[in-house]
Amino acid sequence: MRILLAALLMLALAPPQPSRPRILGLSHIGVFVSDLARARVFYTDLLGFDEAFTLPGAGGPVDAAFVKINDRQWIELLNRPTDGNGQLDHVALYTDSAEGMRAYLGSRGIAVPERIVTAPDGNRTFRVKDPDGHAIEFVEYVADSLTGRDAGRHLPASRLSSQAIHAGILVGDLSRANAFYADVLGFTEFWRGNSLKSQSLSWVNMRVPDGTDYLEFMLYESIPAPASRGSAHHLCLVVPDVERALAAFESRPSRAAYTRELRINTGVNRKRQLNLFDPDGTRVELMEPDTVDGKPAPSSTLAPPRGGAH
Repeated sequence: MRILLAALLMLALAPPQPSRPRILGLSHIGVFVSDLARARVFYTDLLGFDEAFTLPGAGGPVDAAFVKINDRQWIELLNRPTDGNGQLDHVALYTDSAEGMRAYLGSRGIAVPERIVTAPDGNRTFRVKDPDGHAIEFVEYVADSLTGRDAGRHLPASRLSSQAIHAGILVGDLSRANAFYADVLGFTEFWRGNSLKSQSLSWVNMRVPDGTDYLEFMLYESIPAPASRGSAHHLCLVVPDVERALAAFESRPSRAAYTRELRINTGVNRKRQLNLFDPDGTRVELMEPDTVDGKPAPSSTLAPPRGGAH
């Protein structure tokens, strides 16, 4: 009885475990570019976005250029060599408390930095690694940051899309990814798919717990070579009509310099889409929000590759 009472007393005196702050959506992806001038042509002229601001490097040249999708979403063009793992540097999610998220993740056994930092753009942020080694950044927007002061600006009518709906990342072990994204972060799976030629599961879509954006797990049996990861590591932009988006793309001044095939497809998810690639091979997917017939696409029942589990 005394042991039981002592255990109950210790439980009552134990500090409460931090709760998870809200994860509201996809903030941005950071991609390495080998030629900033060419990348700017793709993202600003061909896709029609504005470059809102840049951050200088230690030696003076631009280290990062921020291409604006909307007041909460960006594409960060990193003007530096890759780290050897392909063009994707990080995926960023925005939260209502960076410090709260850091404390929460630490309480769940995730390796976190000792403190959050104020990024060069003025927002509060920190990074962790997911089970596949991807850098996942958490951003808390600050009103007086560069992004905050830019609210309502740099949103031209020329942009092909006003919303990024998902980012795609390579995942080798679905069970380990789910332990991090579902069990710890609270993401919810809502669809599975497989390519027509695949004998195993190809994609799993995982929605953030407090918004509509999602991550698309790109499953693999053997990880592609770094130079071949740009199609899997991708950003998806919503367009209301993909044919109109293609017509706008075709009309851009720099269209003649774009040499890749332009073809509208209906994906396995029954949504029309158009795949574009920046000069370094990073894929930007334009996708309509609804299926072609208004009916949801059924989920795949195939098993994950490499023996991955639910």
